[in-house]
Amino acid sequence: MISRIDLRGNALPEGAALRDLLPRAEFDVEAALEKVRPICEDVHHRGTAALIEYAEKFDGVTLERVRVPAEALAEALRQLDPQVRAALEESIRRARIVHREQRRSEHTTQVVPGGTVTEKWVPVERVGLYAPGGRSVYPSSVVMNVVPAQEAGVESIALASPPQKEFGGLPHPTILAACALLGVDEVYAVGGAQAVAMFAYGTSGPDGCAPANMVTGPGNIWVAAAKRYFTGRIGIDTEAGPTEIAVLADETADPAHVAADLISQAEHDPMAAAVLVTDCVALADAVERELEPQVAATKHVEDRIKPALAGKQSAIVLVDGLEQGLKVVDAYGAEHLEIQTADAAAVAGRVRNAGAIFVGPYAPVSLGDYCAGSNHVLPTGGCACHSSGLSVQSFLRGIHIVDYTRDALAEVTHHVVALAEAEDLPAHGAALKARFGWQVPGQ
Repeated sequence: MISRIDLRGNALPEGAALRDLLPRAEFDVEAALEKVRPICEDVHHRGTAALIEYAEKFDGVTLERVRVPAEALAEALRQLDPQVRAALEESIRRARIVHREQRRSEHTTQVVPGGTVTEKWVPVERVGLYAPGGRSVYPSSVVMNVVPAQEAGVESIALASPPQKEFGGLPHPTILAACALLGVDEVYAVGGAQAVAMFAYGTSGPDGCAPANMVTGPGNIWVAAAKRYFTGRIGIDTEAGPTEIAVLADETADPAHVAADLISQAEHDPMAAAVLVTDCVALADAVERELEPQVAATKHVEDRIKPALAGKQSAIVLVDGLEQGLKVVDAYGAEHLEIQTADAAAVAGRVRNAGAIFVGPYAPVSLGDYCAGSNHVLPTGGCACHSSGLSVQSFLRGIHIVDYTRDALAEVTHHVVALAEAEDLPAHGAALKARFGWQVPGQ
């Protein structure tokens, strides 16, 4: 059901050579880019008419409008299962606690007497958030996108999610209910690359969507490709690829827990990655034995879980010891990394590359997906070696404010002039000389 990669007995290679030995889903955003380009430009030129046409083509629904009416949001909340509502409210509460602590404050540094640099943090003005609606529906992604944007102070928030045929062309009602709980009333029944294009270019008319400064949220390869297409015009969080879990475990891990956690990630998508890194063959054997009955007892077996576990992106990786295991998981840079070892907290503290780290047997990835308070919009495909998950900081821009007196400028003018002349940019130096009668102070 899941393959093995045996790295024992030899020194591990460094860098890219080690990454090439590890399982990874194939996710060719560049190839998808050429297919989304005409869609994005069509939305640019035809606006809402193009969005309606693509809803019929890709989602099988005929829409009269793409903006979700306010009454549909209110009705979705009224009809929401009380237990699901309570769970969403708790998810929101915990996410707010964590993300509120991420706020940054303005700070002023006195560089010299009379010379200061202040860094202030300003939220982007408007964001477009994307909530997937394909194989599964993710109201939790609504929470994870909206809460940090709100806590950052973003004034204008819009959300798009694919129209659903069984719900009359509206996004899934739990998506709408989550929006209502969060106070987001600008919602569009638009999916895929066309949703990103709508946010990037804006549309006009009674259903018009104002352009956004930034687009965030997970999605399929077409959403990722559209984000790449618009990078530079808008800010993005990440080009999210297939979801992934890595578990670093030793002989102290419970194989039933490890198997359950691998399966929990595999049920997202047939391209989802489930990776176990261990120095314990007995654990590897026990996890394989656990997979069979646990997979048989759940849903989405043939269309998601089995192909995900059997795919080239999933494997049990055998290593010689914990040090090798740490080297492997750092090279892999998992979206979600579980540490199920002795002294798991200390081991977790040594990890450099991961979107989020889950420590010990009672912090499974599923907790982070919903109610840990952390954010589940995380870097995939090894991008955790250079990128972070979604947070309040994602929606903030740092702006430096430079304030110097005449005396403070005079004191440093000769240095500025020297550097400007060294770079053959004499007008840079002249901009300072002009303030002092074209004489360099102190010379």
